[in-house]
Amino acid sequence: MKHVYVVGTADTKGPELAYLADVIAKTGVPVILVDVGTRAPAIKVVISAAEVAGYHPDGSEAVLSGDDRGVAVAAMSTAFSNFINGRQDIAGIIGVGGGGGTSIVTAGMRGLPYGLPKIMVSTLASGDVGPYVDISDIIMMPSVTDFAGLNHLSRLILHNAGNAISGMARASYSGQEDKASVGLTMFGVTTTGVTAMVEQLQSSHDCMVFHATGVGGRTMEKLVDDGVLSGVLDITTTEICDLLVGGVLPATQARLDAIARTGVPYVGSCGALDMVNFWAPDMVPAAFAGRLFYHHNSNVTLMRTTAEECRMIGAWIGSKLSACKGPVRFLIPERGVSALDIEGGVFFDKQADEALFSAIEQAFEATADRRIERLPLHINDPEFAKAAVDRFLSII
Repeated sequence: MKHVYVVGTADTKGPELAYLADVIAKTGVPVILVDVGTRAPAIKVVISAAEVAGYHPDGSEAVLSGDDRGVAVAAMSTAFSNFINGRQDIAGIIGVGGGGGTSIVTAGMRGLPYGLPKIMVSTLASGDVGPYVDISDIIMMPSVTDFAGLNHLSRLILHNAGNAISGMARASYSGQEDKASVGLTMFGVTTTGVTAMVEQLQSSHDCMVFHATGVGGRTMEKLVDDGVLSGVLDITTTEICDLLVGGVLPATQARLDAIARTGVPYVGSCGALDMVNFWAPDMVPAAFAGRLFYHHNSNVTLMRTTAEECRMIGAWIGSKLSACKGPVRFLIPERGVSALDIEGGVFFDKQADEALFSAIEQAFEATADRRIERLPLHINDPEFAKAAVDRFLSII
């Protein structure tokens, strides 16, 4: 039998956890109440904090014996992650927490599979939830009031949260995809080309398109590591610009490492390597004053990469791709890498593009099955989309 796990610090959030567990149980879904607090619980729980703490690599004393709350929260996060990721009876998981509880519970949630229902009712859910959600599918629900005893509004919020997780647990998705899944990366300025690739592939493949915002590339590569994706068309590698130049939507240094590790069939390109992302104009660092900008909207400012930056970006990409053991086809669109980098476009710069292309080629170590190819096309041309799909189909 599978259960909904209700998780929180039962020493400080006891009434809220008990109420939430009762709401879920009344829907007919079995519940397991888990304590991740560091002091004596205020309510009866099914799995104690001491039991969870025992999953820490250094034992429960590493979690419960100290006086430093920050250290205890970090240690309990590790213990809870190990505990929850070893369970086979989870129909869904819901947490209740303030700062410490949210950190502990979401640490465990992030390691659970995509699609398994996850709700975190948190006092922090209306702020920057990136550190808590990361590349997972956690649903963050604002608690509205603080968790300091039940009141009319907190009961209402917890009632809705409990029924939400119950509904998701009872109506679990059972659809099966009979087509191999392929990952594609896309940005607004490469949408035309990537959409054309999806249209050509969707009859034979389950196409998963990832927005190249830093998180998108990381998510795609996690799915490569997990064996979910059977191949990748990494057309939009723009996150690398933000990593190396200092934009707000960066990849990490691990970008492309999953491709190298797994040997998954890979077709890549230079999509949106002409730009670095910033937020509103007044948030662009002073060091970039005088550069060429394009105001995508009031909250997004794009900066054209220089020839020097393009050489750095190209060398980084070429070096990373040279570590790949599986089939690689990297396609260079000589007539432009984005909707802005086109003849007559605001970012059109043949010198910068050539610096990029040459740097990739110079750092790229070609083999019989690891190839780089120039095409006299723009990245959004229909012929480029067809070429990318043809190369992909030839290596899977």
